[in-house]
Parts: sequence; C-alpha cells; structure tokens
Amino acid sequence: MKKIHWIITLSVILFASCKPNTSDKKTESERIEIQPKTFRIAIGSCNRQNLPQEYWSIIEKDSADIFVWGGDNIYADTPDMELMGEKYDSIKSDPYYQSFIQSLPNAPLGVWDDHDYGKNDAGKEWPYKDEAKELFLDFLDIDSTQAMANRNGTYYSKVIALDNKSIKFYMLDSRYFRDGLVKAEVPGKRYQPHTSKDSSLLGEQQWRWLENEFKSSKANFNIIVSSIQFLSSEHGFETWGNFPNEIEKMQNLWLEYPLQNIFLLSGDRHISEFSQKKIDGLAYPFTDFTSSGLTHSYSTYSGEPNQYRVGEVVAQTSYGIIDLNLVTEEAELRIKSTTDGHTIRELHLDF
Repeated sequence: MKKIHWIITLSVILFASCKPNTSDKKTESERIEIQPKTFRIAIGSCNRQNLPQEYWSIIEKDSADIFVWGGDNIYADTPDMELMGEKYDSIKSDPYYQSFIQSLPNAPLGVWDDHDYGKNDAGKEWPYKDEAKELFLDFLDIDSTQAMANRNGTYYSKVIALDNKSIKFYMLDSRYFRDGLVKAEVPGKRYQPHTSKDSSLLGEQQWRWLENEFKSSKANFNIIVSSIQFLSSEHGFETWGNFPNEIEKMQNLWLEYPLQNIFLLSGDRHISEFSQKKIDGLAYPFTDFTSSGLTHSYSTYSGEPNQYRVGEVVAQTSYGIIDLNLVTEEAELRIKSTTDGHTIRELHLDF
C-alpha cells in the first residue's frame, strides 16, 4: 500500500509540474498591457490670482500626467511677504485648482518669474529673494529635505521613471543669480544684449549644477523649463537673447553631453508660440515652446520679429499640452484655449 501511495503522490507532483504556469504568464501579460505608451504634460504661465480661475476645469479635461508652472504663477510685485503669501494661498485653496491638481498622477513642478519673485524684471539685486523663495517652496509643497531648499535659488531637476523609459525636467531659475539688464538705446525696445562675456543669467553655481545634471542624464526625454524665452530675442523685452554668452554656453553643453530628445518650455510673454532653431551638431531643430497667458494675454499684439517662429503667434489666453510618445520617442505640442480647450496651434517633433 505504501508503494502505491508514493506512486500516486509522485504522479500528482509530476502532473502539476508539467502544467503551464498560467499565473506567471498572466502577470507578464498584464505588465505589458499597463506599460504607458504616452506621457502628457500640461503647462501654463502668467496667472493673475485676482482673475477667474475656472479655466482649471478646462485643463483638467485633458487628463494630464503632470502640470508645469512656467512662471508668474501669481502677481505679487511686493516686498510685503505676508501679502505675497496670501496671494499664493488664494490660488492654492481655489476649488478649481484643487480639483485639478488632485486629478494629476504626479505633483506639479514649477519655476518662478519676476512677478512671483516680487518685482517686475528683477534679478539678483532683489533684497527679498530669499523670503520669496520660502513662499515659492510652500506653494509647490517642496520640503526642507530637498536639495533646492538648502541652497541659493530655486533650480532643481525631476526624473519621472516609466518602466524602461524616463523623462527628466530641468527647472531653471532665471532670477536669483541674474545680472542687471542693459537698457535699450533703440526706441520701442526695453532692453538690449549684454556685450560683456562676464554677464550671467543663471550664475556660476547654477551652471555647475546644470552641467552635472546633463552629464549624468540617461533620460529618453530632456525637458528644460525656463521662465523666459530662449530662442525669441528680437522683441526687446526679457529673453535669453540679452545674455548671448549664456546662449552659447547652453548650446555648447548640449553638444558636449549629447542628451536624447531635448526641448525647452518657456512663459512670460502673454503670448504663446513655437520657435525652432537648427543648431550645428544637433541632429534635429531645437524647439522652444512658449505657453503664456492663463488668465490674461497680449490682447493688443500687432506683431513682433522672431526669426525662429514656426506658424503664428497666439495672442489669447491659452495653455500648453505636450504628448510624449514613449514608443517612437516623438512629441506632439499643442497650444489650447483656456476658454473651451480647443487646439489653436500644434507642432510635431520628430527627434
């Protein structure tokens, strides 16, 4: 009897071991199915907290994976930090904004510009920049353990890992370290480019950090966020073009540390537009997507030069949507209306 019992037991074990492991196969299949094929970024800038905020419900319908604040997130323009804090709080507690950020799978990212820095067109000379930084950190829920909280300025990076793909954001600070601007000698323009190569927009400390970030990046998409435009430089307002040596430095870094699929997001101008430039050594045109004017726009816009512009300027309130294709590593850029969410302009990036 014992012999028969062991034969039966052995047969059951062998039969079970020969069965296909359907649970493992199912898990593998499910894992393949849930791998994201796209990643959606919403971006906007220039948000007056005293104007209606219902447009957040329009952006929410796009089901973005993350939102990027492009600067002028509030309009403070004050040395009164208590007042600045109240203005931030009015946005953060707004029910439309609350509903939107709670719908996001990832916490919002952001840079600041002059009006949330505290003074129009201000740079490193602004005496309240450290106090303003604390309020900026609170607004984005950046705690004291993060690197940015323990150094000067508000620059930082963020990597979004998606299975075997990743997206890296470089959030630049165009205020804290920036040298003064040169007043324009040409009528109709506010500023003109620096001629000194010692002038700086990002400052030495931020440049060292950025180079190290580029050097170590293994991301499939590398997205630079600057509050001011990088490519458009002929309009005479704030732009990277006021610091031509800094543009050259940035482009040299891209060639020294060849990153995958680079483009830039900017704000500030109260208009939205696409700009592209062919850079020697870069296999594809470099794109600057300006998305500006969440609550107000340059309604009297009648034209301005931009040798790198692609398509037409959008001079109505708008926000941006960027769809990254994680399979083909392409991108779809859209300028959308804050009124009803319809697409106004679009641009395809084939890196």
